[in-house]
Amino acid sequence: MTNQINWEFPQALEDEAIYILRETVAQFEKPVLLFSGGKDSITLVRLAQKAFYPGKIPFSLLHVDTGHNFPETIEFRDWLVNTLGLDIIVRNVQDSIDQGKAQEETGKYASRNALQTVTLLDAIEEGKFDACIGGARRDEEKARAKERIFSVRDEFGQWNAKMQRPELFDILNGKINIGENVRVFPISNWTELDVWNYIVREKLEIPSIYFSHEREIIERDGLYWPYSSFLNTTADEVPFRQKVRFRTVGDMTCTAAVLSEADKLEDIIAEIMEAKISERGARIDDKRSEAAMEKRKQAGYF
Repeated sequence: MTNQINWEFPQALEDEAIYILRETVAQFEKPVLLFSGGKDSITLVRLAQKAFYPGKIPFSLLHVDTGHNFPETIEFRDWLVNTLGLDIIVRNVQDSIDQGKAQEETGKYASRNALQTVTLLDAIEEGKFDACIGGARRDEEKARAKERIFSVRDEFGQWNAKMQRPELFDILNGKINIGENVRVFPISNWTELDVWNYIVREKLEIPSIYFSHEREIIERDGLYWPYSSFLNTTADEVPFRQKVRFRTVGDMTCTAAVLSEADKLEDIIAEIMEAKISERGARIDDKRSEAAMEKRKQAGYF
């Protein structure tokens, strides 16, 4: 790997994110932080610690567990919550399925990713959360690039790209009507490299799947899918062992691996700097259609 790595992290990005978090707590009655166990939500936890130090983080974490997560991610989630003494609410997609509110997909490409929306919207209504803090970034995907830092959802949890508010001179307008809620994106202006450089600077712990490791995978549609009992395979899709890592964390049914030898942070950063595809290029759920992400967001997705 190359040794020419830019380790500098723009301090203005941290300052902006802390300002956004403080504005969220000031303007809303009951915010919550959407936590996936991935690097972006881990970064949000550190930013929240800094924003409200020496006090406790003044909101809970909310994890929508599909039941198809990487075991390493769930293990890390529980470790982080216990280590930092955080409050976390876990809601399960399986409960939504059992209640008849969501229907399990079938077939070769079956995934529970889209089903998270039902569970999330129920959790928001149950908890009466008026602001949900998320780790989405504009560099990830074109639908996310359209979204404001304070992104209003209607009383049905839906997002309308044409009805967004201007955010001039960093003025954040959190005024909403009864039944509406806001998704808040403190690291919206960060890039993937910014997040990794921040992880290095802050010495943050992250799940082991971000580092190169050997695991069983299958090759499908030119991508390397992690093999698991959740994946519906065909007879010719024979699993084999290979050293891989993951650039993004989602379900085991919708997150592809990349072949990699990067087992240290500096190697990961060097690898990303040389990558020819974006971070979301390894998210299988984004490939279902040209506007897959935007359609999920319109329905109430994170």
